[in-house]
Amino acid sequence: MKTDLQLQSDVMAELKWDNSVNANRIGVEVSDGVVTLSGHVDNYSQKWSAERAAQKVCGVKALAVEIDVVLQGASVRSDTDIARTAENVLEWTTNWPRNHVKVMVESGWVTLSGKLDFEYQRELVSSAVRHLMGVTGVSNQTTVKQEISAVNVKDVIQAALKRRALTDADEIMVTVDAGKVTLSGVVNSWSERNMVTESVWNTVGVTDVNDNISIAN
Repeated sequence: MKTDLQLQSDVMAELKWDNSVNANRIGVEVSDGVVTLSGHVDNYSQKWSAERAAQKVCGVKALAVEIDVVLQGASVRSDTDIARTAENVLEWTTNWPRNHVKVMVESGWVTLSGKLDFEYQRELVSSAVRHLMGVTGVSNQTTVKQEISAVNVKDVIQAALKRRALTDADEIMVTVDAGKVTLSGVVNSWSERNMVTESVWNTVGVTDVNDNISIAN
């Protein structure tokens, strides 16, 4: 187990290694494995990158972020401008109806709401607005429709495996709990395992996948 001093050193090193982060403007404190990031950055993208960098370090039990986004000069924009740009970007980068995601902006903080079909779409809407000029934070309150069953997921896997003439889907056990899918069983290769997992993620309503599939010797 790492000491707090070792953990602090590792987080600082990870921040310096990440070119999207200005490590000189971010302070790192550690207490009992809980990492606190503080400081000031010029845009939300840098704050988000710093959070992601710290989360990658082994031994971090929890993360507290006290980084302020202080916009400079031309980066300061009205909430109306940010909202309009966010809506346009979502229209350009996604292929679902505009009314699926609603955008609200207050003091530069963007809040996204609505219902989507897939988890990857939730990730996409966040990434689409995260780097926009003038944004000080993003709250993704969109949800994934939970209209799935173990039978539906099994059918999707079966169809995918049949297309490639691979492992029989009967070898894969599927359980579903409120959109969370747990997979177990045996396949013949990593490629089959990855294909099964990807097929499940592409099923409408899936919010999480716990992959316990093993590979035959």
